[in-house]
Amino acid sequence: MGLRWTDSQDIALALLDAHPEVDPKTIRFTDLHRWIRELDEFEDDPNRSNERILEAIQMCWIEESED
Repeated sequence: MGLRWTDSQDIALALLDAHPEVDPKTIRFTDLHRWIRELDEFEDDPNRSNERILEAIQMCWIEESED
């Protein structure tokens, strides 16, 4: 089963691998949304996201990038 919008931690890890040069604190939600949809493992409906979901993913990405 692929990634869904609710898989914040797994999406964050995939984004960290796909975009290691990016500071997740500076990402725009429009870019974040596009990059998530472009992940090979992502299989959810692109229209099901919202600001709360994107913010949760961004926060996980920030935490993972600081480890």
